Amino acid sequence: MNRRDILRRSAAAGLLATPAAGLLSGCAMSDGDDKKSDSGAYKGTKSEQNPLGVKEDAPLEVVIFNGGFGEEYAKAHEAMYKEKYPKAEIKHSATQEINKTLQPRFVDGTPPDVVNNSGAGQIDFNGLVSQNAIADLTELLDAPSLDQPGKKVRDTLLPGAVEVGSYDGRFLVLNYTYTAYGIWYSTKTFTQRNWQYAKTWDEHIALCRQIKAAGIAPWTYAGKHPRYMSWPLIATAIKFGGPSVATAIDNLEPNAWKSDAMKAAADAWYQIVKDKFILDGSPGLDHVQSQTAWCQGKAAFISCGSWLENEQAKVTPAGFDMTIAPTPSLGSGDKLPFEAIRGTAGEPFMVPAKAKNVAGGLEYFRVMLSKKGAQDFTKKVASLSVVAGATDGAQLPYGLTTVVKALEASGSNGFNWVYNNYYRKLERELVDAACGEFFSGRSTPAEFLDACQKGADSIAQDSSIKKYKRAA
Repeated sequence: MNRRDILRRSAAAGLLATPAAGLLSGCAMSDGDDKKSDSGAYKGTKSEQNPLGVKEDAPLEVVIFNGGFGEEYAKAHEAMYKEKYPKAEIKHSATQEINKTLQPRFVDGTPPDVVNNSGAGQIDFNGLVSQNAIADLTELLDAPSLDQPGKKVRDTLLPGAVEVGSYDGRFLVLNYTYTAYGIWYSTKTFTQRNWQYAKTWDEHIALCRQIKAAGIAPWTYAGKHPRYMSWPLIATAIKFGGPSVATAIDNLEPNAWKSDAMKAAADAWYQIVKDKFILDGSPGLDHVQSQTAWCQGKAAFISCGSWLENEQAKVTPAGFDMTIAPTPSLGSGDKLPFEAIRGTAGEPFMVPAKAKNVAGGLEYFRVMLSKKGAQDFTKKVASLSVVAGATDGAQLPYGLTTVVKALEASGSNGFNWVYNNYYRKLERELVDAACGEFFSGRSTPAEFLDACQKGADSIAQDSSIKKYKRAA
């Protein structure tokens, strides 16, 4: 076994997963190549037609997370890149295990040029950022749009798209999709049964009783990924107490999870558990199983993001008419109106700092952020991109049409939180575990919030984890 094999095996033990670990960059140098600069990056000459300085014959390697959106949309973007740079050889691969597949290459100093760092097996962004392992994308924002004359790329993006991918003021991660998170139901079922979606919490509980009496479970959820239920609970708290509730959580402020708003929200959602409004067996279901049970009419409501329609396309009955709606208001004292919904950029892409073709990676993003690239994405996967106006005149599926309407109705009242981007472990492990106990009925609201707060405090006190501050 040579030195490089030893390093690769060491990487598999989780070097990148801990923010304090180094990238072992001393082993990262590859053999010389006369097409590359001394830094190992392919470089072309910048011009009006080539603002990012792409070397036209430099190969480009793209690795895609093969999840709810699949990989066909990426192949289309690659074809658009190839059309512009016909001499460039593009290597495409897709995996559901980004961390396991790519971590050794980051440690080795040989990462791909474009990485769709998504899914349960993603590489922790906190570690990547703290080790300066991601290229700065600011140059991309200031480049001209490929097909919107007179506009820079930054001028074509929806609000919040840059903020959610920024760390300490540096734009490092392109979150390509624009996702709404809400409560989903079947308009067909509700129309047939003469049910009305509830705008207040008391009305929601009354509706749940009505649904249960009809022999249908009001709720189901992804029991193996119970953090899905943290989304409507936190949304309820933010609508009750205002956006400062989210900022406090994002900034790891003491007792942020025990604010009056979070207590009110947890108490409200506990009624769903206490009154047995959740489909039996839900704690044992994964996201696809729970979503499929919902599509089969076994439950009326499910919490999810707007990728739901595409992810369930193969099993959704014709005419199901899945519809997204905001969380009900706790009462007239809410600081945000009923229509306010969580909307955010998601599905993260990055260009590794040690990629051989950084300029090509940025140009690939410029292709993705063209109107043509964004329209093709929406057409293929029934999801919005972060490119403003890309759906104008497009024929959208039913569910996505409701997402567009919900975001329009929410307008400037829309909200988001970013603690899950800053501190992946906090949402994916600690809050996830707390939700598992709470929504299965094994903990009280006070115990749930205490567990979440202890998780946040453990992150705050861990000096190996880089901290970020979100502006109020």
